[in-house]
Amino acid sequence: MDDPSRRASDTRRLRKGMYLLPSLFTTANLAAGFYAISQTALGAAHAIGLEAAPGSGYSPAQYFNHAALAIGFAVFFDGMDGAIARLTHTTSDFGKELDSLADVVTFGVAPGILAWMWGFLCLPLSLNTDFRDKLIEFGGIVAFAFLTAGACRLARFNITLNPQPKNPGLPGRKYFVGMPIPGGAGCIAAVVHLCLGHPVQNSAYAIAWMVYIAVCAFLMVSTWRFWSSKSIDFRSRQAARLFVLMAIVLVAIWVFHRYMLFALATAYMISGIYSRLTYAFRRRTPAPPPAAEGVL
Repeated sequence: MDDPSRRASDTRRLRKGMYLLPSLFTTANLAAGFYAISQTALGAAHAIGLEAAPGSGYSPAQYFNHAALAIGFAVFFDGMDGAIARLTHTTSDFGKELDSLADVVTFGVAPGILAWMWGFLCLPLSLNTDFRDKLIEFGGIVAFAFLTAGACRLARFNITLNPQPKNPGLPGRKYFVGMPIPGGAGCIAAVVHLCLGHPVQNSAYAIAWMVYIAVCAFLMVSTWRFWSSKSIDFRSRQAARLFVLMAIVLVAIWVFHRYMLFALATAYMISGIYSRLTYAFRRRTPAPPPAAEGVL
């Protein structure tokens, strides 16, 4: 006969083991961030011709592309750890803190370094020396602003119990207040991957890249509404259609990964801007006057 106390002990051990599952995905997220930083450093070292850079047969563009792909995988790992924690009811304060610290590294430090080295540090030496140095300096400032904005976004998310966007959406729906830091990192990585990691070689593109990074930073610290996957109800009647749509998107990403990832990242960024502009337009549009009552 089974001992009830033994069954209870086994259940408690199994329950404790379940708490480790989300943390494993968080650790994978952190590992991807570390790998992205190392690949970015190697790409920059080979691009500027450092003699001490270890050789592995890869070109600088391949190193940068590997870094961008690592950040993309980290976005997936970050989504999985939260989803698993909610599904298994294993959310814990330790897991939240670990996830925030990992996000700062993977979605703040890694894309910030990638954006700076890929877009500014590897500019060709044929450019005007003073102008090139200024682009590198201002690029570093903007990349640091991206990191700071992402850290502030995480801090605000951690201390706010029920955040409400400045432009409210549909009642009962869940939204992010400001673009989440994985979304900002994904926007950076998607552009690098779209270019197959080939560094920026033109001053005009470098300036455009600087503006793009600044926009991503602003959207993260804004109070605008962004779509949240937490609003998806897999128990609804539309769940089957949702799974079919997700399967189609995944297949499209697998086949056309460069263009699909860039399109998804850009669409997510534009969605927040569009929702804010439409809300502001509706508020400024005067309401129609009430219809006059008929006279009997």
